[in-house]
Amino acid sequence: MRFLRLLFVAVLAIILIAVALANRGIVTLSAVPPNFAQHLGGRWSVDLPLFLVIFVAFASGMLAGLVWEWLREAHIRREARQRSRDIARLEGEVGQLRDRHAAPRDEILAIVDQPKSRPASPATGTTLPAPR
Repeated sequence: MRFLRLLFVAVLAIILIAVALANRGIVTLSAVPPNFAQHLGGRWSVDLPLFLVIFVAFASGMLAGLVWEWLREAHIRREARQRSRDIARLEGEVGQLRDRHAAPRDEILAIVDQPKSRPASPATGTTLPAPR
């Protein structure tokens, strides 16, 4: 398993390096449209290598998906916590009931609750019928 993980990381590194080498050109990344930037003043763009724009866009997309799923599954985690608390409470109650009802309180009940012993089987060669 460790070998497969190492192989996957190596292949991923080779692919990322190939993408970076193939996309080294500088691009201008603008935060607002050029006409609107005139009215705001300042510079609202930055010059970056294309591979960096690709990697940052991919990473931000992965992060957005992670946050989206975490928020979407919040009710599932809340219900799991509630059920876990319920299970712990019920297991505690069952343990208390077992402790309370483990042994009879009365000697008469203890005798009644004892398992019945089976009669000894007759010796071989006798004419008595076998016990049912």
